[in-house]
Amino acid sequence: MTEPIPPIVRSTRQAPVPVGPLTGRRTALRRAGSHALAVVNRLLDLLPVGRTLHRRIQQALATSELPFSCARGGAGLDGLRIAFLTDLHAGSFMDASDLCRLMERVAAAAPHLVLFGGDLINTRERELLLYRDALRLLRPELGVFAVPGNHDHFWGHDIGLWTAFLREHGVQVLLNRGVRIEWRAASLWLCGVDDLTEGAPDLRKALDGRRQDEPALLLSHHPDFFFEAAAAGVDLTLSGHTHGGQIRIGNWAPIHHSRFGYERGWFAEGDSRLYVSRGIGVTVLPLRIGAPPEIPVFTFAVRPANARAEAAAAPAGNEAATKR
Repeated sequence: MTEPIPPIVRSTRQAPVPVGPLTGRRTALRRAGSHALAVVNRLLDLLPVGRTLHRRIQQALATSELPFSCARGGAGLDGLRIAFLTDLHAGSFMDASDLCRLMERVAAAAPHLVLFGGDLINTRERELLLYRDALRLLRPELGVFAVPGNHDHFWGHDIGLWTAFLREHGVQVLLNRGVRIEWRAASLWLCGVDDLTEGAPDLRKALDGRRQDEPALLLSHHPDFFFEAAAAGVDLTLSGHTHGGQIRIGNWAPIHHSRFGYERGWFAEGDSRLYVSRGIGVTVLPLRIGAPPEIPVFTFAVRPANARAEAAAAPAGNEAATKR
């Protein structure tokens, strides 16, 4: 006997806007500091040592094969493969040839869907041009989708230009909206929200049109939006932003991007799951310590009778399922 389909509910709470001198909305002083750090970032990018360190980081890049059991949806979704790329920060130590090699690797994993979780650029809007050839290498059966991150907003004159570029290169932008993905006589509601720090996320609009019997997969650059998504019955939220800490000393990261501790790996709340990717690129310094880059690839399995037990058994922040 299978469990009943969890009801779709309206969110009863709103994700808190990030605060703090390092992780909150940019004040005038913080904006000046961001521009100063960008200058340092660009200078390091010109030095051979910066490129050498970045090559070592990319050599540690892992493709993580992650199963996801869902309590909602048709059996036709079994075997659906989704690649998630976030925080590429192109232009800082990562050039067009690096992006092409990366997309070739993603294509080799044979995903049916490819999703971008934001922060495609780092400190200049023209860094988008580095993606022109790389995006042509992605031809997944069900398409390529993206949401913006805080860097995409802050360093772009207009998020509309960012959106237009991606659309022209075959990427659908889910800016507070959703689409129905139909596959093997089953459907998935794929949706995305704007960045929590620099944008204006609207989950109600993103979920508008979803059916009760289909799972919802939400793209949100900032993981703290899971606070709101879980209350609305979103089955799976994919986020980045944290870089897994980027530089970790033991189990501690000097810079915390989540007030709820959503730094990396799996988290669960009821039937809702969150995965926070460590991302691919770097910002400011070409260093990753204790937080190697990753490309998570999720494989769906619709198992209503087991999904709740598996979700409850997964400890917060557990990365045991990640294959490095």
